[in-house]
Amino acid sequence: MTGSVTAGSEAVEPIRCEVTDRIAVVTIDRTARRNALNLDALHRLDDAVASAVAGGAAAVVFRGEGGHFCAGADLKELEDQSFDTRLRGVLERIATAPVPTFAAISGACMGLGMQLALACDIRVATDDAYFGIPAGKLGLVVNHWTLQRLALNLGFGAARLMVLTAETFTSDDAWRLGFTQVRGDLDAAVALARRSADLAPLSLQGSKIGLNLVERALDEPEFNAAFERAWNSADLAEGRLAFAERRSPVFKGV
Repeated sequence: MTGSVTAGSEAVEPIRCEVTDRIAVVTIDRTARRNALNLDALHRLDDAVASAVAGGAAAVVFRGEGGHFCAGADLKELEDQSFDTRLRGVLERIATAPVPTFAAISGACMGLGMQLALACDIRVATDDAYFGIPAGKLGLVVNHWTLQRLALNLGFGAARLMVLTAETFTSDDAWRLGFTQVRGDLDAAVALARRSADLAPLSLQGSKIGLNLVERALDEPEFNAAFERAWNSADLAEGRLAFAERRSPVFKGV
């Protein structure tokens, strides 16, 4: 049986979801922005996943149109912490979805793209994929949920290298460090999803709950204070302005 779930009504849908034989493939299609997500697209992504699962999908695969998975948040529309608050909820719902989730990664997997990949249970990547969280280039801090899952999935040393130096990792790096589990394309990700769809649903749900407990992020007051300082800083305003003006930012630590 083949069905479809479409979020939104734009001429070119920023988020599409097609369900075939209980496998939902959610596509990010904002190719002009290398599939960077704005708040509208984030809402649509959330709705598409919820609709697919409610409609009986046994697995969800995320992909990006046009050769890139997701280049991050659309900085043209990143105004304040409300975006991160909404993002955190979406990522948590994906991570705790009652079905297995898969990221089919190609090209850019940066910033928010990394966060989406971290929310998925299994990551499949092509040879041209690259990964990073360049928050330090913008003057912001990603949430603790992201940092904890990054450290546990990439390794503490590699996570510090990525975040504290804005290092971009290659597909080989991600494979070597165990961040990606399979080398391949969308077909490989869908094949894995089909394999999981034939397994016992309650077994998978229980296993996901147990695995997520290991990765459960506990917010600490000291981190929360640092998070607030960064998001309300002049440095963040400078980072966004420099990005828009295509120049190197000048940070002052305020």
